[in-house]
Amino acid sequence: MEAFAALVDPTRRRIIEMLARRDYTAGEIVSEFNVTAPAISQHLKALREAGLVTVRVQGQHRIQSLNPAGLQEIEAWLSRTKRFWEGRLDALERELRSEAKGKGTITRRKVPQ
Repeated sequence: MEAFAALVDPTRRRIIEMLARRDYTAGEIVSEFNVTAPAISQHLKALREAGLVTVRVQGQHRIQSLNPAGLQEIEAWLSRTKRFWEGRLDALERELRSEAKGKGTITRRKVPQ
């Protein structure tokens, strides 16, 4: 998934967090960072290629927006992964309870979510 590769970079994650609040022009995004405009342009390109950001032209401005479809892809992957691990952890808990019951001791630990 290109989205995860794009989000490895902290600058890109911060851009995504900004765009989650509202749309920005590229110039507005540049003003929030201590890097050059070409560097931000490259970050935006990577985010667009990963399907996380879209751009639309409005007059002389290029408005950057978060792409909900790109985020849905990540959410779907996380959901599948969570279900996988929840099933495995539930099975482990049952097994541990079974063993503890056989020994006469039952302890319950809450698994953090």
